[in-house]
Amino acid sequence: MKNKILIANRGEIAVRIIRAAKELGYETVAVYSVADQQSLHVKLADEAVCIGGNKSKESYLNMNNILSAAISTGCNAIHPGYGFLAENSEFVEMVERCNIAFIGPSSKSISLIGDKSAARSLAKANGIPIVEGSDGVISDAQEGLKIAKKIGYPVMIKASSGGGGRGISIVRSDEEFLSAFERTAMEAETSFGDASLYIERFIESPKHIEIQIIADAKGNYVHMFERDCSMQRRNQKMIEEAPSTILNELLRRKIGMAAIKLAKAIHYVNAGTLEFLVDSKGSFYFIEMNTRIQVEHPVTEAITGLDIVKEQIKIAYGKELSFKQRDVKVNGHAIECRINAEDAMHGFMPTPGKITNILFPGGMGVRIDTHIYPGYEVPPFYDSLLAKLIVHAPTRREAIKKMRIALEQFVIEGISTNIEYQYLIMHNPDFIKGQYDTGFIARFNTLVEAENNE
Repeated sequence: MKNKILIANRGEIAVRIIRAAKELGYETVAVYSVADQQSLHVKLADEAVCIGGNKSKESYLNMNNILSAAISTGCNAIHPGYGFLAENSEFVEMVERCNIAFIGPSSKSISLIGDKSAARSLAKANGIPIVEGSDGVISDAQEGLKIAKKIGYPVMIKASSGGGGRGISIVRSDEEFLSAFERTAMEAETSFGDASLYIERFIESPKHIEIQIIADAKGNYVHMFERDCSMQRRNQKMIEEAPSTILNELLRRKIGMAAIKLAKAIHYVNAGTLEFLVDSKGSFYFIEMNTRIQVEHPVTEAITGLDIVKEQIKIAYGKELSFKQRDVKVNGHAIECRINAEDAMHGFMPTPGKITNILFPGGMGVRIDTHIYPGYEVPPFYDSLLAKLIVHAPTRREAIKKMRIALEQFVIEGISTNIEYQYLIMHNPDFIKGQYDTGFIARFNTLVEAENNE
């Protein structure tokens, strides 16, 4: 029987998975909503199946329709990409019961660590530092308010099944708490089908550092160093780079070992990312684990020369990792800019619509992961990500220069994008020095708005 993979996702990550699968000689099946029938992943896959209407709950979150598509087309594996059902243990359990390989961790592992509040408890039990917060899920807003008062403001209200910056609210007073709790629960239910929340202390101006790990079913565990994801707007990452400017070799080794220790504790198999906050004193705190491929995985691929998605697929089909920890080295520096359909100069308003023309940058060390093309209609129903622009160079300073040129030469006509905004960041003195944290974008926006009003 031929190996055949259904990609339970859309956009650039679906295209990325199709390409990796084809390199391995595997057939692919795309699923799509009515709004996505002209999307690039539909055109590139060997087969394509419509699974529902425009809204995510009608299509990309419709478990029965996705499984029906996999069974009817003879797929023996499903890759979830990121978002949607990628970290949904119920869906993974359904896939397992159908004797279809899930290209990701087991439903048991996701249940153990994918729930953010449970992950905190597990980390604490394994001696890994965590940010002070609630012991598990909060039953209601009043209980949450009591915990917030005990911890002390500011606090973060976070979705237990969250990811991608959604389902998070920062609260600074009792007066804000109840409305923020209700709002966050609604967002969590809409985005993840799970309204449960937990609370943790909000650390002001930290660095957001994540560790990429990968493991096979033979007991081999490898970390692929860190990514600095501190450049965020409302908890959604905009720019990622690897390696981080703030980690020395000792701290890099400590965080990497902590990540492997936690992955081993739950017998984790496949790719995953453990996220940490690092404060100004160099102390680190585990915050959550993403049990899936990350949007920013290309920067890790750039500095290591390893294809994470191909490794994911091979592991799901029972193969051993093709490398050991000793084989993974840092080579140069990589930066990724997320190019979104939004008007960054006017409140980041979404800008769906028809793309009339595109000019992609190129050259040595320039990579673009995307699903857009001239004439493509950007739908208003999903995430605004259009493309990921990744550059790789021997040094960070050279990578910044390369990114500036790539952004200059990246043209998307017909809709507004954040390309110009990213270009401005690449010239900011604090970013150039590596002196930025999770509060950078908020401060940078103030400067941009002031200049626009002059």
